[in-house]
Amino acid sequence: MSEPEMDGAASTAVVDSLVPGAGVTTSHNNGGQRNSDGVLVRVRSLLPEFTGALRRVAEHVLTDPAAASRATIVELAERSGTSPATITRFCRALGFDGYADLRLGIAAETGRARSAGWTVDIGREIQPGDPLDRVLGQIMAADTQAMHDTAALLDLAEVERAAVAIAASTRVNIFGASGSALVGEEMQFSLHRIGVPVWAWTDVHNGLASAALSRPGDVALGISHSGETGETIEMLAEASSRGATTIALTSFPRSPLAELADITLLTATQATTFRPDALSARHPQLVVLDLLYIAVAQRTHERSHAAFQRTAQAVHGHKAAKDGSTT
Repeated sequence: MSEPEMDGAASTAVVDSLVPGAGVTTSHNNGGQRNSDGVLVRVRSLLPEFTGALRRVAEHVLTDPAAASRATIVELAERSGTSPATITRFCRALGFDGYADLRLGIAAETGRARSAGWTVDIGREIQPGDPLDRVLGQIMAADTQAMHDTAALLDLAEVERAAVAIAASTRVNIFGASGSALVGEEMQFSLHRIGVPVWAWTDVHNGLASAALSRPGDVALGISHSGETGETIEMLAEASSRGATTIALTSFPRSPLAELADITLLTATQATTFRPDALSARHPQLVVLDLLYIAVAQRTHERSHAAFQRTAQAVHGHKAAKDGSTT
């Protein structure tokens, strides 16, 4: 089977940029992971960089990973409309020595999902006529998988760096647009309650004005699933130019936002029908930011505890009045 013309220099360049040192292997919570761990997470995170035939292989693997783990190299090539040579390049791009290692990695990952009780086919599309119990199971399975993938992908050393920077900061700016703005406002609420001087900006003009007033010792957090939201990149870049420590929360480690930031926190997603990647990213983003918030509170325990007590006391009367009116 002949390869299409577009699977030439562009795809080779992607592979060559990823292969040295099997650079996609991460070292997070357990101090180091084998190449077989989190292979589907890596495929999803690298998908935007694949072109032509390599992208078709990646999409086929993500659509039906269980079938891919059972297929021979020839079968996978035929099903994805490529060739065994492309499958070999795909393996190299993921840091594997050969196809056997890739199959084992996918099989191990799908096996863990089954042993954890995820009986719902995560890759199945939600149909308009599906009953709500089936939809609920699909959403729960997808979100559970995304949480586990995010935990495997997240570099806790980066979380530590981010927490230390925020704990010592004189001002924190949070930038995001659309759904990412909602996530940013949740983080702003949490940090504000423990006495961190923090602002969340969704309007680019106000955000840029605040970023321009940044100084060394300040922190800027940019949130974007794709890492390509122009307004968020612009605001984070302005804060960076003024000396602020910059943090990116994104699903793509080679995105413009991640490349710009001093610290990158990664999330993983599991898209479903009616909930594309950007919407599916919300829960993993909240988990990572909740971890970061707690890490900041740990490092400022006395100050945070006092602030939380004062803020809780300030609103207690309103809660009591409301409770009394309903009895």
